[in-house]
Amino acid sequence: MSSVPIPATLQDAIRYFSDLDVCIQTLAASRWPDGVKCPTCGNMKVTYLKARRVWQCNAGHRDRKQFSVKVGTVFEDSPIGLDKWFTAAWMVANCKNGVSSHEMARTLGVTQKTAWFMDHRVRLAMQTGTFEKIAGKFEADESFIGGLARFMHKDRKAKITGTGGAGKAVVMGILDRERGKVRVKHVENVQRETLQAEIYKHVEEGSEVFTDAWVAYTGLDHDYVHGVIDHAEAYVNGQIHTNGIENFWSLLKRGLKGTYISVEPFHLFRYERSHGQARNVSETNRQRRSSGNRLKETTGAGETWASQPSAFFFFNRRASRQRTSSTSISFFGTLIRA
Repeated sequence: MSSVPIPATLQDAIRYFSDLDVCIQTLAASRWPDGVKCPTCGNMKVTYLKARRVWQCNAGHRDRKQFSVKVGTVFEDSPIGLDKWFTAAWMVANCKNGVSSHEMARTLGVTQKTAWFMDHRVRLAMQTGTFEKIAGKFEADESFIGGLARFMHKDRKAKITGTGGAGKAVVMGILDRERGKVRVKHVENVQRETLQAEIYKHVEEGSEVFTDAWVAYTGLDHDYVHGVIDHAEAYVNGQIHTNGIENFWSLLKRGLKGTYISVEPFHLFRYERSHGQARNVSETNRQRRSSGNRLKETTGAGETWASQPSAFFFFNRRASRQRTSSTSISFFGTLIRA
């Protein structure tokens, strides 16, 4: 099946995907780039029934002979049109400070409950959980997320015993400096075993790792080139700093406080990873535009990266229903502009 061009802006996308046949063609081209396959048996001998917009498998099995492009995706059991789904995914992945369900409801013309359902399904489907170990230069840091005690009701404030991160959720982040990608995970505590386990899980030994002077990072120099910056003395010492990951914490907390206002702890992992994915897509497109501009200056090419498709998703429906980090995502073209 030939690839389908994807519009570069949200306005173009809304106009482009207003045609249901175009939506079906786009999603089908993403799911089955080598031709439509029966999701039941994998047979490629299928017939498209144009009147019903479904395919029929010619393999001869009785169960599930007919299937639509939604089968096996997060769209399958939803009566919401693909035009609204595609726009919702664009908004979740493209807005750096996030997008609330109320804003999405106003934009798509649906109820707040419907928008909340779409928002969380897209957000959960954005989790990859399949990061491979990579080498390079990394910044590692942890952050506490939670409301300020002075704004809490006295009954809730009384439950907080301690200072600093007491009563707050802990999030661990690892930033790949060379690729500009961030990996985020909700962890139980800030102890050495917890934080170093995440670094060993994602970063190849021998890589350069930069952290602050928190005692939990002590001992990384046995397997990594460990650079430490003590924030009590300075914030930058040559290439040793954690300003990149600190910038991500700023964007994440700005979105949580300014856009979502209140986030339940059991939903936090979805928000943090959707922000991480949005940042990664934004960084990828920034690098592409930069490369495209250099190519234009060198070769005089008339086309720039601004007119290239950016990112969109095809989700695995079964994995999206799990509340774990093992949810899979595969990109099917590009629809997100940084």
